[in-house]
Amino acid sequence: MAQALAAAWDRSLASAEATGRQRQVLAEQGLADAWLAAAPSLALSRREGRGSAAAGARETELGIALPLWRPGQRKLNAQVAQAESDWAGASERAARLQLATRLREQAAQLQQAEASALQAAQQRKTLEALSADVERRVRVGDLAPTDAMAAQAEMLAARSLALEAERALAAQRSAWTLLTGWTALPEPEALTPRGDTAQSAPPEAHPEAQLAAAAVARAQQRVAQVQAQRGAAPELGMGMRQEQPGSGQPRQSSVALSLSVPFGTDPHNAPRLATALADLDRAQMALQRMHQQLEAEQALARGHVSAATDQAAAEAERARLLRERARLLTRSFQAGESSLPELLRALSSAAQADAAAARQHAALAQALARLQHALGQLP
Repeated sequence: MAQALAAAWDRSLASAEATGRQRQVLAEQGLADAWLAAAPSLALSRREGRGSAAAGARETELGIALPLWRPGQRKLNAQVAQAESDWAGASERAARLQLATRLREQAAQLQQAEASALQAAQQRKTLEALSADVERRVRVGDLAPTDAMAAQAEMLAARSLALEAERALAAQRSAWTLLTGWTALPEPEALTPRGDTAQSAPPEAHPEAQLAAAAVARAQQRVAQVQAQRGAAPELGMGMRQEQPGSGQPRQSSVALSLSVPFGTDPHNAPRLATALADLDRAQMALQRMHQQLEAEQALARGHVSAATDQAAAEAERARLLRERARLLTRSFQAGESSLPELLRALSSAAQADAAAARQHAALAQALARLQHALGQLP
């Protein structure tokens, strides 16, 4: 199942989303490591005089502007990038857990379809053999022709059910291949939990709870970042100017150095800060609700597993008893001690019990998958 999960992850949309988030994190970390707060800009200007008084006058100026970090802003950006990286990792783990639950449930449905197809095929063979035996006994005069008609009708119904079960199995195999890319089917023991499901897991260790906690940490860092950003980044300007006052006059050169510090005010920053605080409130509420939800899900999943286990055991025992009854009635019918309708009813009851046992076994596997999801266990 671990290999199947890896194959399904490579084919999933969540994998592409996780890759995109990692690229975004790397970009933010690269921005936080940069020496400048933004891309530098280059300015070039040239002026020439017009008219007799300014004939020959020219002025050329070349300058560069370097956006600078505000004090502590670069460190805050690095912390925001780290929080974003933690959130991306937690998001990937939570997505893998969701996919693992889907994978387990799909494997359970596939195994149920296999069991149903096998049971339907066995029932078809049994009724085909019975129909042939009844036909032989009708020819020798031991049974009435109506018995042959009844046996053949039951045999045709069994064939139809077998074909329907084969179609259902083919659909489940197609869904499994679409999910994992594999044509190999899971082994029955693959659905057996490998981890400890007897003890309750702390909500803090669950991948979805870790994702909610990472979202809170990310929102807190965003708030701190917005609070520290007061206006645009300061700019350090450096330039060189060359002037020629007029024809025949010497050129004059000068160097300029400037520092531009924009002033930010609270009203200008208030909308961004309000948005960041609202995101933080939502993240904190989601974390609190997530802990409560996981505790409830664990208790509910354990109850479902306990009930499904008892029901699976009861259905398995009922199927065993009805199969044994059908076997004994078959021998009795062959000895001429039982009627055909009684045997057909017994075979039908045994087949229905086998199908119910297979469905309940799949229900147990699905209940175990949901319990493992509630406990945050991966294959």
